[in-house]
Amino acid sequence: MEVINEKVVRTDNTLLAITHLTQLLGYAIGFGSLIVPLIIWLSSRDRVEGMNEHGKSIINFQLSLILYIIISIPAILLLGLGILMLIATAVLGFILPIVNAVKAANGESPSYFMTIRFI
Repeated sequence: MEVINEKVVRTDNTLLAITHLTQLLGYAIGFGSLIVPLIIWLSSRDRVEGMNEHGKSIINFQLSLILYIIISIPAILLLGLGILMLIATAVLGFILPIVNAVKAANGESPSYFMTIRFI
């Protein structure tokens, strides 16, 4: 008897939406907006259809936000432009995960604005 180990890939739009919404932990408890989606992505990228695409988008978006925040802190000294950049980063960091969670729940691909592709 031969046993073939097949990887079962399931469709779970709810988990994809929750993964997007875990980015909001940074606003709720102050941390976790990068770590929690990273853990979910690494643990289920081979078992959930679309998780690899959504997970990469989330990680790239969070790393881009961190980079924008690091750049905007010294830019505060330059005519206050850094404050505007911090506000824009905070607004985008709050709105885009919600929009992409709705897209993920509907089975659509994620689209994050001004994301640098690291992964």
